[in-house]
Amino acid sequence: MARLILPTADGGTAPLDITAGPIPAPGGGWTRTAFAAAHVVADPLAAIDPGNGVAIDWDRTLAFRRHLWSLGLGVAEAMDTAQRGMGLDWPTSLELISRSMDAAPDGALIASGAGTDHLAPGPDVTVDDVIAAYETQCEAVEATGSRVILMASRALVKAAKGPEDYARVYGRVLSGLRQPAILHWLGEMFDPALAGYWGDADHMAAMDTCLSIIADNAGKVDGIKISLLSAEKEIAMRRRLPDRVVMYTGDDFNYPDLIRGDDLGYSHALLGIFDPIAGAACRALNALAAGDDAAYGAAFDPTVPLSRHIFKAPTRFYKTGVVFMAYLMGHQDHFTMVGGQESARSTLHLAEAIRLANAAQLFTDPEDVVRRARPVFQARGVAA
Repeated sequence: MARLILPTADGGTAPLDITAGPIPAPGGGWTRTAFAAAHVVADPLAAIDPGNGVAIDWDRTLAFRRHLWSLGLGVAEAMDTAQRGMGLDWPTSLELISRSMDAAPDGALIASGAGTDHLAPGPDVTVDDVIAAYETQCEAVEATGSRVILMASRALVKAAKGPEDYARVYGRVLSGLRQPAILHWLGEMFDPALAGYWGDADHMAAMDTCLSIIADNAGKVDGIKISLLSAEKEIAMRRRLPDRVVMYTGDDFNYPDLIRGDDLGYSHALLGIFDPIAGAACRALNALAAGDDAAYGAAFDPTVPLSRHIFKAPTRFYKTGVVFMAYLMGHQDHFTMVGGQESARSTLHLAEAIRLANAAQLFTDPEDVVRRARPVFQARGVAA
């Protein structure tokens, strides 16, 4: 146990005793497919400024992916958790995907994001332009050997006139893939530019369009990840999916119940929160496979307050909490992010993340957590 002084909402400070949780151990024989959407480690010494270039510490970035694979988790590569669309550009994303594929051991699970983020949305962008952009990225991702996660497109939101344009784009793009893809419906709480996706601001009406597209292209769709932070909407959609098309939960608020499931089905997982809670996720999935619901809840349930805190509104800044946890857990030696996003959450937000992670028993080396946390809070004006 080690003690850390943390700021409080009343302007004061309070001590927190950091306790050691269990060491993460590999899992296997799971009854659910589980991807962790993985963050990237920035190069803190690169001579770039926010918005003017991307510099990745490739050694640390790939080491973290090896950590996830060693635990039995899959890696969802170059997704929004990796700051795709918030600092990570398409050329660097493709390099990341290629390097990850080269680093992946035999049998490792990996799927990678393909979108249209090299195409800037604008009034002159047509639906055909969006199709061409998707095809460019899908071909490049599949050329690395990776499966495709078909990411939502900001350009398509601007170019589409209605649901029929979404059907045309997805039908065309899916038809050209070598392997079935995972679709990603990223809600506007994660990216405001994606409001009205599938051609309707009403999520249930949009769901009808999305399900129709999946039904028309079921042979090319492995599953869909929805990130709407609504268990009710996910379950409603899950129950309407065609046979052999699965649901991957992207609900960082309600994942334990959604993965556990009910008498009518369950969700697999493709989650950003699995990046900082990888060890707990493995314990939970091991328990689920063993039919031990009590152990499943004991592993997962304490992580939910942390996840809801990291993903609280404005949700798009959740990456800051994810990377802060990676720094505290020793997966990188600095708290610096691509695009300067380490400044996107308040000092009080980071302090509460530590309290909640400690309560969830995520820290395995309390002394190291204190050593790493102190300079961050001192730089933000908190006395040690």
